[in-house]
Amino acid sequence: MNVPVNPELQVSPSAVPVAKKKKTIVWIIIIVIVIFVVLGAISAYNKMVRLEKTVDEKWANVETQLQRRGDLIGNLVATVKRYAKHEEKVFIEVAKARSSLNNAATPKEYAQASGEISSVLSRLMLVVEAYPELKANENFLQLQAQLEGTENRINYARLQYNEIVKEYNTTIRQFPNVLFAGMFGFSQREFFKAEEGARKVPDVGKMLEE
Repeated sequence: MNVPVNPELQVSPSAVPVAKKKKTIVWIIIIVIVIFVVLGAISAYNKMVRLEKTVDEKWANVETQLQRRGDLIGNLVATVKRYAKHEEKVFIEVAKARSSLNNAATPKEYAQASGEISSVLSRLMLVVEAYPELKANENFLQLQAQLEGTENRINYARLQYNEIVKEYNTTIRQFPNVLFAGMFGFSQREFFKAEEGARKVPDVGKMLEE
């Protein structure tokens, strides 16, 4: 006995390959999307790593110049003491400021310590004014010239550091980098902003000419 077949339930033999073809296309699209996402993540990661490394390098330059400045001021104090041993108060203030610089760990702490050093350096130069022989001392004059050069290098190093920090902070907040920044542990970096005392860095040479 032949059972009648409902035409509506019949599947065309050609429909099976078409369905498989559509599934294949869908999978190809998914794979292509995944590849683009992975490549995008790799590219974003590499760029953020490169910028972060540059930030660290520029900050190391800032630290080097700040430490050199602190060492020069220490040598300057040692020279001044030979002529002005009784000016103990300003020497103690300089020592405290240098200690703050040595103990600084973040750009904010370094900026604050740098401001303190600029302030006590101004007071130290006022002490020097009372000792003409000290102002003519060859060792003192050499330290003075080195200190002036270091101040310029600090400003230049700070400018370079802040520029790369700005680029880095902007990059990790941009799309699609922002999707991966937190995942890979990238976070905003601090700018090295000069404190009030550091904004008015004393011109040592000019002060001694007055």
